[in-house]
Amino acid sequence: MPPPLIFEDHYKRLGLEIFSEENLENVNGNKFRTDVKIFFIPAGYELTVDFNHYKTKKPSLFFLTNQHLNIEKGKEESILLYYNRDFYCIQIHDREVACDGLLFHNVFEIPFVELDDTETKLIKELFQNIKIELQAKDSSVEEMIRTCVKQMIIRATRQWKKQNLNNKITKSSGTEPDLFRDFSRYLEIHFREKHNVADYAELLHMAPKTLAHKFRNLNIDSPNQLIINRILLEAKRLLFYTDKPVKEVAYDLGYEDPAYFNRLFTSKTGSTPAYFKKNYSTGKKYNI
Repeated sequence: MPPPLIFEDHYKRLGLEIFSEENLENVNGNKFRTDVKIFFIPAGYELTVDFNHYKTKKPSLFFLTNQHLNIEKGKEESILLYYNRDFYCIQIHDREVACDGLLFHNVFEIPFVELDDTETKLIKELFQNIKIELQAKDSSVEEMIRTCVKQMIIRATRQWKKQNLNNKITKSSGTEPDLFRDFSRYLEIHFREKHNVADYAELLHMAPKTLAHKFRNLNIDSPNQLIINRILLEAKRLLFYTDKPVKEVAYDLGYEDPAYFNRLFTSKTGSTPAYFKKNYSTGKKYNI
């Protein structure tokens, strides 16, 4: 496998690495945990992102931040582009690419887009352009790479909308998809302290009933269910990946009464937090 290519300038860092069957284990673990990651994965891979298991039937792009990633199987070469927020912050530059809340931090926990033959070719060309720039080490490398990253994100954002939001609404009105994206972004920021639909409706400057109605128009889960889902995902992360006791997990997620958190978790997952922490095994649940 070729060595990793890395750009570094003061606090800014971006790298590109190639993986295949020979070195897939190098992707797993905490090496890339703090980076923003764009991962090109061919068909035929098996991987787990947090608690969802995927088998790629088509070439796909995965967009990851702090999720737990485990590559389990794959033969063809995959390409990992990783960078820190000093190189390109999706929140600061959101107007340019409009991806936060869709590719990253979306409430569906769908961190990928599938690529057809045309898109696969275009995305591979962008990766190749980044590789060439990293090897060139010219003074303009940083901006050239950033331009390629933005193109990749914009193309993927368009694909994500087509694949995951109601097409009729996406075509007829820009407001509902933007609302979904804004809700996702607010939820990612506030889920630890804001647990009610009214809290997010206020942030979005609308009535809770109006928010629920707009989500029904998108044919997706209710805002309340999405809030609960995000809290449960973080609870599972803390229970499975840390040594924190259940009571501390409850406090971390904004529940002053651990007994209430225990009942909520049990009713929604069918397992007590303590049982989940002790008995959950990755790979049991599949999302194919």
